[in-house]
Amino acid sequence: MVFTNAAGTICEEQGHHADFELGWGRVKAKIWTHKIDGLTESDFVLAAKFDRI
Repeated sequence: MVFTNAAGTICEEQGHHADFELGWGRVKAKIWTHKIDGLTESDFVLAAKFDRI
């Protein structure tokens, strides 16, 4: 939950939200821009910030 909570805080700060799937010992973050139903630079920035957690 530490990762998910930290990632959620980053999402709130960026105003860009991911979908999270939780399982035992794992988290899957799905990141895309809903408005265009694809990827934008903001998605890659958010993913890079998740990598630093």
